[in-house]
Amino acid sequence: MDAVTYPQEPVVAFVSSRMVPLRLRFAAQPYASDFKIRWTPSLITVGPEGQEHHRTVGFLPPEELIPSLLLGCGKCHFDTERFPQAMKDLDELLARYPKSHAAPEAIYYRGVTGYKNTHDPKPLKAAYEKLAADYPKSEWTNRAYPCRLL
Repeated sequence: MDAVTYPQEPVVAFVSSRMVPLRLRFAAQPYASDFKIRWTPSLITVGPEGQEHHRTVGFLPPEELIPSLLLGCGKCHFDTERFPQAMKDLDELLARYPKSHAAPEAIYYRGVTGYKNTHDPKPLKAAYEKLAADYPKSEWTNRAYPCRLL
């Protein structure tokens, strides 16, 4: 990723404006053990509390890295119950990268986040319907399947 993805200007701009990047050697201890690093590259979104919120393993081209990082940001906000910020990150991912590999998971989390933020089940059903229409074979569609009944 050093030769292809990381040097790309959109990646540099995104990482420098939204992340605090930390690059470690594959076997750097205690991190390699603490985060169970088994393959490189392993990109882990860690929140301020030091807790893992999202992981990507293996090469990603620039057009997939930024959506994955946005998903990680959204999941970090979701996990820490900052639902409006999670919605903002997930909405940005879906608006800018609707065909990315991260999109189905973002749709799922957007529905769950909408529900957690309002206690209204409509976002759950909307997420299922969007997943069923756009990503019928996705594991995230299967996970949202019970929401069709809402």
